[in-house]
Amino acid sequence: MATNGSPELLIVMGPEATPDQTDHVVARLEEAGVDARVSRGREATVIGAIGDRELLATLPVEGYPGVEQVVPIIKPYRLVARELAADPTVIDVDGHRVGDTYFGLIAGPCSVESREQTLTTARVVADAGATMLRGGAFKPRTSPYTFQGLGIEALELLQEAKAETGLPIVTELMDPRHVEDVVNAADVIQIGARNSQNFLLLSEVGRAEKPVLLKRGLSTSVEELLMAAEYVAKEGNDRIILCERGIKTFETSTRFTLDLGAVAVLKNETHLPVIVDPSHAAGRRDLVLPLARAAAAVGADGIIVETHPRPEEALSDAAQQIPTSQFAAFAAEVAAIVALMGKEIG
Repeated sequence: MATNGSPELLIVMGPEATPDQTDHVVARLEEAGVDARVSRGREATVIGAIGDRELLATLPVEGYPGVEQVVPIIKPYRLVARELAADPTVIDVDGHRVGDTYFGLIAGPCSVESREQTLTTARVVADAGATMLRGGAFKPRTSPYTFQGLGIEALELLQEAKAETGLPIVTELMDPRHVEDVVNAADVIQIGARNSQNFLLLSEVGRAEKPVLLKRGLSTSVEELLMAAEYVAKEGNDRIILCERGIKTFETSTRFTLDLGAVAVLKNETHLPVIVDPSHAAGRRDLVLPLARAAAAVGADGIIVETHPRPEEALSDAAQQIPTSQFAAFAAEVAAIVALMGKEIG
């Protein structure tokens, strides 16, 4: 493989191209030292040629049997670019899907605080139709004196909740030293906003065989988010879910400013699923439902929300967590908008 690791050409196979012709193109590219990544869609097959531009220019790609079109890639992000995939990517996590026509409803407490709190919440969200259970084991906090999470104990509680409810687990990885523990316990590895440009950590999860939920940083542009995803994909892991969770602006009426425009842009720029975190954007529970409905309406592929049996007693993010007693009604409201958009809870 070339050292730059960037796809420089998209090779579009014709509608009548056979699998053998696609394999032939891939073989010729690999013989020349070029890595080839194949995306077979409903209507077309696309090959991303990853290698040195000068080397690619010497290959008679246009003349290979079955090739319909060769398109140069000029975007700084390649592997996650919309053009590289014939169809939108769907992430399947133990039969629970996110992407294309499948809407992910990911819910759970901000932090895993106790066995009772975790299991109670897991049962409620499972009964309400959630597709995955979120819960923080390691918590990045602004103050070093606030609750930092239960760590390994929390991972064990999340696994117990999965065993009872069947819901896949989403939890945050903050430190490369915890990669093995989190990978063994979680079904989806979350990279939080504060680590969205921790490139060493992104490369680590790129080598893990688990889907990655990548949150947008507090002051990160859309392009920077896509470049962060590229770090993960470059290591071989293209099972990435992008998450808009609000950015810092001059506005103070919400915790962060939810950038719904970014969701629409991302849906045009990448084949990856894009979800929204209305809890962190709002910072207050009365706004979580309106923002969740707006996320579904703008075309997001899912939401990740926080809920707690007794939010007033929560050890973190108390103001934005929905009481579990209200979660079923919340989920039903979101599901109604999802259905209007022609999607289904995954």
